[in-house]
Amino acid sequence: MKITILGPAHPYRGGLASIMQTMARLYQRDGHEVDLCTFTLQYPSLLFPGKSQTVSTPVPEDLTIRREVSTINPFNWWRVGRMLRRERPDFILLKYWTPFMAPCFGAIARLARKNGHTKVLCQIDNVEPHEHHLIDRPFNRYFLRSVDGFVYMSDEVGRQLRAYTAAPALFSPHPRFENFGERIPREEACAALALDPATRYALFFGLIRDYKGLDLLLQAWGAMRRAGKTAGRKLIVAGEFYTDPKPYHRLLAEQGLEQEVILHDRFIADRQVAAYFSAADFVVLPYRSATQSGVTQIAYQFATPMVVTDVGGLSEIVPDGRVGYLCQPTPESIAEKIEQIWQGDTLERFHRNCLIERERFSWEEMCGQLMKVYRML
Repeated sequence: MKITILGPAHPYRGGLASIMQTMARLYQRDGHEVDLCTFTLQYPSLLFPGKSQTVSTPVPEDLTIRREVSTINPFNWWRVGRMLRRERPDFILLKYWTPFMAPCFGAIARLARKNGHTKVLCQIDNVEPHEHHLIDRPFNRYFLRSVDGFVYMSDEVGRQLRAYTAAPALFSPHPRFENFGERIPREEACAALALDPATRYALFFGLIRDYKGLDLLLQAWGAMRRAGKTAGRKLIVAGEFYTDPKPYHRLLAEQGLEQEVILHDRFIADRQVAAYFSAADFVVLPYRSATQSGVTQIAYQFATPMVVTDVGGLSEIVPDGRVGYLCQPTPESIAEKIEQIWQGDTLERFHRNCLIERERFSWEEMCGQLMKVYRML
């Protein structure tokens, strides 16, 4: 079978590129002919909130990656769509996570399908974005109606999808990120990050955006500090700001947390991820809203327990009281569960359960569900 994967891939950085490349390798392993068609331009610099969109690492030698797509050039969409129509892959696999991609992806999909052979499949992260704009619904409608079938990763996304299309859609949970390697000894992880191994650490990880509730976590930690419950403990915040950092720095000062929060406000390279999740006792996801989260799947990879807010699809991924605790998106509830997870043998018990629970999050399941959707067509 001939498969074209269209979306983020090397040299673009981050979890989305890792996902598409992992899926390409699995399909290749199963004997399919696979190529990745990625961007010449993903986001205009004016619209990209981070410092860099790409990495400088070598191109993976085991993958065929073509840089073909400009997300802002309709003439390019016409060219790429016609190119794929001529190449006649059995299916094109798209990754959809933001309505910004809808005009580009929708145009290419419509053109490619005109050969009467190629199907368009989509692994969809979000339907409704976390930060809403007036263009979201018409852009979603344009793209989602150009797709033949979907795999979604949470029940909430599945429900949102049905408002736009009746195309076949199957559920498969977000796989864990095996590309980051395995857990390393805590002492080694602390040394790699210049951390004191005598201190216990909680971790907030990932790109910092307002919906992720870092302000709630800082307020919770401030309340714990005032109650004398943070002695010998610190919070690591590791991730690049995709929003104005000034309110967060003010909150750190107001809560008296300058010495209690270790702020690594930069994009965390793949090679450093294992150290953060191995040094931390647990990871906190204080999100105000969510569909699913790649951070939970990194935590599963390293068997790191979790404290997550009970929003969106997070409760589907993190069974309460088994691998972590669910809480409400309030400082009081977050603080309560942080204190609770540090009690008794809870962390060790949750760690053991993570090793069991993580087996249900496999790339084979995801790729298999996509093939099922293709056969349904």
